[in-house]
This record gives sequence, C-alpha cells and structure tokens, in this order.
Amino acid sequence: MRPVLLLAALLSPTLAAQPLAPLPTTTQGEGYAVLIVSRERLEVATTCEVALYLYDQMAARLHQGQSVAFNLPPGKVSLRLGLTGSGSCEGGIAQLNGEALDLYAGEVRRYRIAMDSSGLRLHAAPPSH
Repeated sequence: MRPVLLLAALLSPTLAAQPLAPLPTTTQGEGYAVLIVSRERLEVATTCEVALYLYDQMAARLHQGQSVAFNLPPGKVSLRLGLTGSGSCEGGIAQLNGEALDLYAGEVRRYRIAMDSSGLRLHAAPPSH
C-alpha cells in the first residue's frame, strides 16, 4: 500500500501544477450561421418534394408550405436543389448546378425556393421581424 500512496503523492503535485485552459466565452449564435430555406405554397408548382442537398448530401425534403433551418459553421456552403418523391416524382430531377453561399458567424440568412425556366432556384427572402 505504501508504494501506491507514495506514487499518488508524487503524481498529485504534478497534475495540480498544470493549469487548465480557460473555457472560451461565446454568446448565442457566435461561431455559427443560421440558414433558413422555405418552400412557399405557390412558388413551386409541383406536388413533388423538393430535396435540399448540403455538400452533396440530402439534408431535407420539403413539401409545399414547409421550411427548414440549419446551424452551420461560417464559410462556403455548397447547396443544391432537386425534385424527389414517389410516383411520377420517383428518381426526380436533380439540379446539376449547385449554388455556393458565403455564411458569416452570427448571421441569419433566409431563402425561398422558386422555379423558373432554368429549374429550381433560391431567392433571398426578406428578414422576418
């Protein structure tokens, strides 16, 4: 027992002498950006779901009138939209051209999905108050 106590006594001052690094202080929203994407009822005239891909991975499927929010690290975000679902939507139409967004820490960015002759697009939405 004495060798164990002696070893513990020798190690204790060494461990206690190493100061712990202070925890960083952050406020809510600092370090992340919020991306909100909504599909308004009349903007995309199809019953198919709209698939939202972040970094080429499906992140959400939106029906008419739905929205989704993501907390993302600041920087470039690769985003792509496509149609998906069952029945006539199965094997949906994927947008080959993605969009790159630059997000900044603490910001809230809102977009709505619309469809025009070139396909699905994101349009900046006004901030809500």
